[in-house]
Order: sequence, then structure tokens, then C-alpha cells
Amino acid sequence: MLITMSDKEIQRLAVLQDVRDHRITQVRAAEILNLSTRQITRLLQKLNQDGVSGLAHASRGQPGHRRHDDLLKSKCLSIISEHLLGFGPTLAHEKLSSMFDLNIPIETVRRWMTANDLWIPRFKRLKRPYQPRYNRDCFGELIQIDGSYHDWFEGRATKCCLLVYIDDATGKLLHLRFCEAETTFDYMLSTRAYI
Repeated sequence: MLITMSDKEIQRLAVLQDVRDHRITQVRAAEILNLSTRQITRLLQKLNQDGVSGLAHASRGQPGHRRHDDLLKSKCLSIISEHLLGFGPTLAHEKLSSMFDLNIPIETVRRWMTANDLWIPRFKRLKRPYQPRYNRDCFGELIQIDGSYHDWFEGRATKCCLLVYIDDATGKLLHLRFCEAETTFDYMLSTRAYI
């Protein structure tokens, strides 16, 4: 029989075997394991009575007491796949509660949907490929226009917008114009002055 034990339980077993073989005392074992001598006595009795399996946690391998039964799980998943396909876990949880009177925690719904491929978490989704836009090769091939609001005159005048014409190939500033706001009319005036 295979016994699953944690590192802490394995360390307890080694110390208790040393106590049983009279290499260390129960008081020293209690200091090592940070337990009381009464607890060491109880663990030794458990080791003598049940063997190594007596030191393993008794509820290990047992289903959790808050676990949902498989019938409820299959019912929820069938409802989600038939009526709520394409919904995220949050909305599916809300609809299960309001329409079908199934009050299941949202994280449980999320876990079930992820396990049955009804929902893919954001970090596992394939990223959309974005093709980079490289700078143009020749001067004047592409002119970028942008407006920048700032207190350009450092309080000596009202805040205004600077319209800038930038060559994409070289990054040179081709035309600059201050205006009150970034409007279509101001862009037309700046474009006429640039041309």
C-alpha cells in the first residue's frame, strides 16, 4: 500500500523512530518537533498501533466536505453548454443563480468551465499578432500630424495647443503652429501654411 506523506510527517517519522530505538529521549524529540511530550507519547502509540500510515493525516485522499457532487456538476455544465455557451464565468454564474436557481460559487463555475474547455483564461489565450509599422524610407513620403496641449508659455499666456508636422523617415519637425484648440479649422490653416 502506497502512503502519501508530507515533508513534516516524514521528519516526524524519523524523529519518532529515533525515540523508539532509544537514540534520543521523548523530551529531546518534543524540542526537535516543537511539540509537547504528551503529543510525542500519543504519536508513538499511534506509530506502534497503526504503523507508518498512522502518522499520515487521516483525511488525506478523502473528498472534501464542501465538494459538489458530480450530478450537480454535470447538470451545470450541460446548462452552460446548451444555454449559456459563449458566456464568461461571471455572467454564467449570474444566469445560473437567477434563471436556474443553482447557487454555486463563481470560482467553482470558473474552474469547471476551464476544465471542460468552455472558457479559456485570459493568460492562456493566444495573443493577436500585431504587425509593426516601420518608418518610411524617403523624406516627405509620410507626414505625421499631432496636437499637444501644454502650458507652453509658462503662465505668461493661456494654455494652448501646438500643432506639429513631423516627417516619418527622418523625424524632423516640418511645421509648428500654436492655436487655441485642436480643431479641424486649425488643422486646415496649418496644412495650407505647410504646403
